[in-house]
Amino acid sequence: MTYVLPIVYAVASLVTFAAYGFDKRRARLGGRRTPEARLHLLELCGGWPGALLGQRVFRHKTQKVSFLVITWAIIALHLAAWAWWVGHTW
Repeated sequence: MTYVLPIVYAVASLVTFAAYGFDKRRARLGGRRTPEARLHLLELCGGWPGALLGQRVFRHKTQKVSFLVITWAIIALHLAAWAWWVGHTW
């Protein structure tokens, strides 16, 4: 059980990173885009580290303030949940 959460975060981050790359490519080519709600859902499922990396590497979704506010709210939620969990397990 100890290794389940890191694996979930790693897999979700890889999927999210790939989704950011795919969406950036589609944006450049004028194709059908990945809905922002789907990107946020991937972040919420533990893929927020991959989202941050994807934003930096692909220079994608870095200017839209409303998108970034939700991304950082999801990150804060994860960090708060981790802080709560660590505080209750020690």
